[in-house]
Amino acid sequence: MRLIAPRRLGAILATILLLTGCGATATPTPSPSVSTDPSTPPTVGPSGSPGSDVTQAPPAALTIFGAASLKGALDHLKTSYEAGHPSSTLTISTDSSAALETQIEQGAPVDVFLSADVTNPQKLVAGGLADGDPVAFAGNLLTIVVPAANPARIASPADLARSGIKIIAAGDDVPITKYAEQAIDLLAGISGYPADFAAKYAANVVSREDNVKAVIAKIELGEGDAAIVYVTDARASTKVTTIDIPPQANPPATYAGVVVKASKHLATAHQFLDWMSGAEAQLILAQLGFIPPQT
Repeated sequence: MRLIAPRRLGAILATILLLTGCGATATPTPSPSVSTDPSTPPTVGPSGSPGSDVTQAPPAALTIFGAASLKGALDHLKTSYEAGHPSSTLTISTDSSAALETQIEQGAPVDVFLSADVTNPQKLVAGGLADGDPVAFAGNLLTIVVPAANPARIASPADLARSGIKIIAAGDDVPITKYAEQAIDLLAGISGYPADFAAKYAANVVSREDNVKAVIAKIELGEGDAAIVYVTDARASTKVTTIDIPPQANPPATYAGVVVKASKHLATAHQFLDWMSGAEAQLILAQLGFIPPQT
């Protein structure tokens, strides 16, 4: 599997004035302002913005399938992209990456697929359903969430193996589950954790949800004692408390996107995927808690 590097779409724009007779004076274009407040996604002007495209693909209405953990981010990204690409519109649909990949295989009309892993985009490549290789555009880390009041008194990851703890998880094919299982295996190797830590954790799982948003919703409602989710999902909720996972047991998630071959707007779809790797989108993602892709 090969992840291609994000395309560098920036170009140096030169203005050539054809003068006949008297000289003409060009009026300077004011520079757009970019917010540096980490609590607020940036507002970026439609031209000359960090990561904006100088050579535009034809305007088009694109359908974007995105991982559930990207839902909030895609709301902000949609606003910025449409501001910088007049007449282009994005229609966003989110669910677990595995469910979205299956829908694309079944013929769902999609232009770009943004997954919480590399595996699901690579399935489309292997099946001849992608136009180009997956492009890594973001990363994420994991954390443990508990209801705000923490009724089970969970103080560390070791408590996830305690008898009687109710753990909410996602389905086996959902990327958050695979990352969580990696974290549990790594925790089991840390001194002080029981040898059967992973087995005890698995025995405490009482529910399997469709995606990570559904997982965190159950914790918010107090229907479970704990769950492993992405840092960005925990950060977006005001109804949970977090328990850190040690860095040595916290595998970074890699988000990758791919253009769907059946898209009727391939040039514009590639432009959008390139934009996701550019400075403007990366600034928004960073302010929402995402990290650069670990490739």
